[in-house]
Amino acid sequence: MSDPEDSITQVDTFIAPPCLGQIRVLYQDSDILLIDKPSGLLSLSGKNPLNFDSVHYRLVQDFPTATLLHRLDFGTSGIMLVALNKTVNGLLTKQFQARTVEKRYTALLHGHLTDDSGVINLPIAKDVDNFPLQKICHSTGKLAISEYRVLERLTEPFATRVEFTPVSGRTHQLRIHSQQLGHSILGCDLYGGVGEKITDNDYALHHIRLMLHATRLGFDHPITGEHIDWICKCPF
Repeated sequence: MSDPEDSITQVDTFIAPPCLGQIRVLYQDSDILLIDKPSGLLSLSGKNPLNFDSVHYRLVQDFPTATLLHRLDFGTSGIMLVALNKTVNGLLTKQFQARTVEKRYTALLHGHLTDDSGVINLPIAKDVDNFPLQKICHSTGKLAISEYRVLERLTEPFATRVEFTPVSGRTHQLRIHSQQLGHSILGCDLYGGVGEKITDNDYALHHIRLMLHATRLGFDHPITGEHIDWICKCPF
């Protein structure tokens, strides 16, 4: 997940590999789109001209007025909300700012969690010496709260399927909070767990993709007022 407030000032040397996955439209009307973003696709085009391919770049080919209300990390797949005009963008932005938009994520975490549910309340700040990493910082970090509950404990791979409910939306929040639990998200190349032992059976899965998917989004339609609660099935 990514925080629009966290603007990038450092030079980004990352070059995204080609993404063959396609954006799937889940819902469409004259005001909004709900889409399923593939893993391995940037939400917004990068400053490097080689990173032009993105969710926004692809959408504006067919929807020239499309604007993203929020972002998902490069490796994260799942549901995103898109505004199709300025009025709707403004109305939905207010819902995000008021934290009335309901978000759920599904993740595979390495190992077995002891607790069936919990809350992680650890502030997050930019790690200015290790861009693009974030870090836990109690002095300068922004409020970051993630609720979680265990859905399933697996043996092959040795992992736990978890549902996350982020109360806030900081950059890399679920990834770094998972690391702080001692159970990093499988496939995470930035916040791997210290001392985690990855078995041969886990190895391939650990490197396929980031095992994090935006599963559910709930909000009030900005024009009709109808409450929309959409589920985007997890692919793993």
